[in-house]
Amino acid sequence: MKRSSWWRVAIVLMMWPLQIVAAPATTRGPVLIEVERFAELPPNVRHPEGLAVDPDSGEFFVGTFDARAPESARNNQLLRYSAQGKLLAQRSFGATPLTGVAFRDGRVYVLNFGASKLQRIAARFDAKTPVEDVATFAALTPAAPTERRIDNPDGSQDRIVYGASGLPAINGMVFDRAGDLYVSDSFQGAIYRIARATQCAPCEVEVISRDALLGTTGALPFGANGLAFSADERVLYINNAGDGRVLRMTMPTGPVTVLAEGVYGADGLLFDRGLLWVAANQIDSIVALDEKGRVRARAGGFQGIDADGAPRGLLFPAASAVQGDWMLVINLALPLTAAEGDEWEEDVTRWTISRFRIPDMK
Repeated sequence: MKRSSWWRVAIVLMMWPLQIVAAPATTRGPVLIEVERFAELPPNVRHPEGLAVDPDSGEFFVGTFDARAPESARNNQLLRYSAQGKLLAQRSFGATPLTGVAFRDGRVYVLNFGASKLQRIAARFDAKTPVEDVATFAALTPAAPTERRIDNPDGSQDRIVYGASGLPAINGMVFDRAGDLYVSDSFQGAIYRIARATQCAPCEVEVISRDALLGTTGALPFGANGLAFSADERVLYINNAGDGRVLRMTMPTGPVTVLAEGVYGADGLLFDRGLLWVAANQIDSIVALDEKGRVRARAGGFQGIDADGAPRGLLFPAASAVQGDWMLVINLALPLTAAEGDEWEEDVTRWTISRFRIPDMK
């Protein structure tokens, strides 16, 4: 080709319209959210475990899981706070630790773990307000859920056989719109239903699931834990704390399947604005999952102990509740091992409620 031909080709190429290929847009990852301290427990009151909010007044209620030895040293309380975080009242439950707390129709419902009872009390309670027994939970037969079989990549299979002594470990609860109450049992691997729980006393307790996925052999010995309904109430979501899983149960009787893995210490659970908010107590965070199990937001993290002995950020968050545009979170801060010096929870001397503003995820 002649030299002049090369120039003609070059000129044509220079004048040809350029097609610019843009780099792929960055997919939006999980939103990271900072938390702040909001309220404190009274001196000598420890280990907040249950949390509920009155949506009309904004008042919130905290129950404690004080299981220290000796029993005479325990100081379990149900606490009532103003919407602004001021302590208004406290009702002693003595030596019996409390787990789940819920608000419904002007009353506070409490899972009395130590007494194996569902109880309720008027929401505007004081130190002498009577506590009413609503339902009693008993040993199941068999006490443990059915065995679980797990397929391994090499073609073999693991067989997990659970053990349980028959102690009901009532832990999480959620109301449906009809007023039926659903309760989890962390040791016996069960989900209970109490029909019209706001209208009966004593109420009948019905077992609706003993699925093998509700039990655990994990280092954290609590299986089925926090509960939440989907918006249409066709699915009941269940946290398994020891397995670090969020499960989903098709209503009314199953099956139970795995939605998300790797949320170690999946404790309290709620569904709000299209997301599942999981209190992951062993990673000191609140994790928001969409209904496909993808992490959409993460709040908190442990940032040390303040001079007054309170955790900064989140430390062993056990439950959360919505208060308007805010999410409240309790810091259980409970040491789990018998060893000394291996857990930050050992240094806590003041227990707190944290909060964060709920982000717009649209």
